[in-house]
Amino acid sequence: MAPLPGRGDPRDTPGSAVVLFVILFALWLLLAGHYTAFLTGAGAGCALAVTALAWRMGVVDPEGVPIRLLPRALLYVPWLVKEVVKANVDVIRRILTPRVRPDISPRLFDVPTSQRTDLGRVLYANSITLTPGTVSVRVHGRRILVHAIAEDVADALLEGEMDRKVTWFEGGRG
Repeated sequence: MAPLPGRGDPRDTPGSAVVLFVILFALWLLLAGHYTAFLTGAGAGCALAVTALAWRMGVVDPEGVPIRLLPRALLYVPWLVKEVVKANVDVIRRILTPRVRPDISPRLFDVPTSQRTDLGRVLYANSITLTPGTVSVRVHGRRILVHAIAEDVADALLEGEMDRKVTWFEGGRG
């Protein structure tokens, strides 16, 4: 069956659409805090409308809704949260440590990527930006331009642990 114009492969759409609806509705329920019939119905309606709109735009496909990543996300997300917390503590230490010169030496540098897909590189760039003390400035080819708060933060990123984790997360051998 050939893909429809403006849509992903039709064989992938139903499963991806259901998963997208479930995720959106679960997020609605998580954030709503009140569970009256009206609000729950409104949440279901909004999740359905957004799912239909995404399907119409052609983004409900394995790349737009990467179902295959969900099992690995159960291990990757806690690791990323731990790294974000560690980086927050590090940035706070740099700011609050009483010194004549704070340990801040900004650096702009390229980080090589080992991800095979654009989705993997976007996940890597977003993971870098979510970690305090680093910001992904630009993704260009198989490299990411990064700004780091200090040399040691840049060196830690260049060691490649996050790159390997994201490569594993996207389905590689990171």
